[in-house]
Amino acid sequence: MGRISKKRKEVLAKVDLAKAYTLVEACNLVKVITTTKFDASVDISVRLGVDPRKANQMVRGTVALPHGTGKDVKVLVLCTPDKEAEAKAAGADHVGLDDYIEKIKGGWTDIDVIITMPSVMGKVGALGRILGPRSLMPNPKTGTVTMEVGKAVEEVKAGKIDFKVDKYGNIHAGIGKASFDGDKLRDNAAELVSALNKLKPSAAKGTYIKSLYISSTMSPSIQIDAKSVLA
Repeated sequence: MGRISKKRKEVLAKVDLAKAYTLVEACNLVKVITTTKFDASVDISVRLGVDPRKANQMVRGTVALPHGTGKDVKVLVLCTPDKEAEAKAAGADHVGLDDYIEKIKGGWTDIDVIITMPSVMGKVGALGRILGPRSLMPNPKTGTVTMEVGKAVEEVKAGKIDFKVDKYGNIHAGIGKASFDGDKLRDNAAELVSALNKLKPSAAKGTYIKSLYISSTMSPSIQIDAKSVLA
């Protein structure tokens, strides 16, 4: 194993890996231990007491983060010509239909979110093999297949994110940037956990939120005491 750099040692010395911090402490600490030269993303990982292989224990949803993600989200709207002006006015980065479908078939996926409307899902569905693995496939459950394309664009740009439990029962979500105030990170984290609680499957038994960690790009993970979030 390679030697740990001096900077890394200093960072590790500030985190007690055996301790579960309160949400407020963890959100302030993650800012202190972030040493990247760029504005690092801050992520939350939540381990849920669910078995995602069972359909009645799948946890999936959306949440509007009160302070946004700090990320400039690139949005493509695939719509009919009568909806193009609405999408552009709402701030969509790319608007069109057949031209963009061909572009995606050719391998272009330089976007973060795709919003479309029910009447063109047949065309968009054909892109499943490209969009599916990149988590770009629009879905009515996340509000990205809708007739209200303008509203959907505005919500995504303002900080609405979607999340889905992975096969191990974990949820990962970006909740901001290291440059955010600790209070803003706390608000965003609390909003996500609140959304997860509302989606607790009735079939899930035992402890629902098993563990909670916050980290930034390349930083160690800080354990959060779940009770401090739910209080």
